[in-house]
Amino acid sequence: MTQTERITNLLSMAQRARRIVSGSFAVQQAVQKKQAVLLLLAADAAEETKKSCQALAERYSIPYTECLDRVRLGECLGKEYRAVAALTDAGFARKLQQLLEEMHME
Repeated sequence: MTQTERITNLLSMAQRARRIVSGSFAVQQAVQKKQAVLLLLAADAAEETKKSCQALAERYSIPYTECLDRVRLGECLGKEYRAVAALTDAGFARKLQQLLEEMHME
């Protein structure tokens, strides 16, 4: 199984467990309510979207990372496409960060 498949499987599990929110409005609400643990940006998201999400993450001191593309991020969340999502569970966030680190080491 590739690292990308492992990441999409993890995000799909988080979706089934209702530990991830997606879409700009839902992510912004989760951040403001201090529920978001890790912000996810699609690698091919619009520059304006990336800038606003990064600013939001920095304002609330929440880590963020780029992973997957909009279509793949959306697919694993059961949506058409998504540019931004937020994990609301520390365990899922830790595992995702671990998978991303392993992916960069390869």
